[in-house]
Amino acid sequence: MKQIYQIINHERKKTNTISENYWIHLTNPTDEEIKDVCNVTGIEERILRKTLDKSELPHIEFFENALLYVINIPYVFTSSKKKYRALPFGIFLLENGIITTSLLPHPVVEDILNDKFNDLDFTNQDTFPIQIIGKSVEYYLKYLNEIQDDIRLKEKDLLKASSNKDLEHLLSLQKSLLYFTTSLQGNRAVLEKIENNSKLSSKEIDLLRDVQIEIRQGIEMANICREILENTMNTYSSIISNNLNDIMKFLTSITLVISVPTMIASFLGMNVSLGSFGTDPYSFIVMVGFSFALAIILVIVLKKKNLL
Repeated sequence: MKQIYQIINHERKKTNTISENYWIHLTNPTDEEIKDVCNVTGIEERILRKTLDKSELPHIEFFENALLYVINIPYVFTSSKKKYRALPFGIFLLENGIITTSLLPHPVVEDILNDKFNDLDFTNQDTFPIQIIGKSVEYYLKYLNEIQDDIRLKEKDLLKASSNKDLEHLLSLQKSLLYFTTSLQGNRAVLEKIENNSKLSSKEIDLLRDVQIEIRQGIEMANICREILENTMNTYSSIISNNLNDIMKFLTSITLVISVPTMIASFLGMNVSLGSFGTDPYSFIVMVGFSFALAIILVIVLKKKNLL
């Protein structure tokens, strides 16, 4: 999808043609859309396509007619269970405009389109990437809080754990935290390069410092979540193992209790003479009562030894 806007006095105006002071946003564009944008702006197709590679890492590249920033922004995928990932977001700064690219629609772009990003300045190409990174960090923190809440909910179910499904979900969260940590570190490296290579004003430096602090907070938060999650998973695994051991112990004890009446009945069922006991009309009742008495005694013994 291709969206074209002209920036006039810091305001956006949707248009179908690319003129001066433009912002073009491409979301999973078609080959035709990529060729159209490249023909008008002079960007090489291979460079633009590279920003749409899901494995592309955060970095800065300088070209003859453009400056490229690639950052990672967080996504949440909702199916039966939530999955969190980070995907590349490309920012091309050109002489007459800005091009942004993403593989999927993202709330950061929606915030811009819905005017929820009041301080975003398209005309200042030094601060534009910093502001986009700062906005993406807000979503990192939001999703990290969701992960923390999810971990707390799972902790309440720990004592009832007897299957691997919940453990698999925690493993998925652990993978998400790894993606987030790596992506935030990459974005931090991009900010460091901006700081070292750009001549920023004191106000712009303050903005950059604020975003760096938020990124540091996000990294620390992700690391804390990973440690909590790792401890939770270890505890979870132990509890699952203990619960299964308790089930096996219970089934073994039940088998032992049932085997006593079965063994007595087997002995009495042999083709051997039992004397007067075999002809006594009450012999069956005596045999059943004796078997149940032994079984009850065995249950009591097992209970005292905490085996049942």
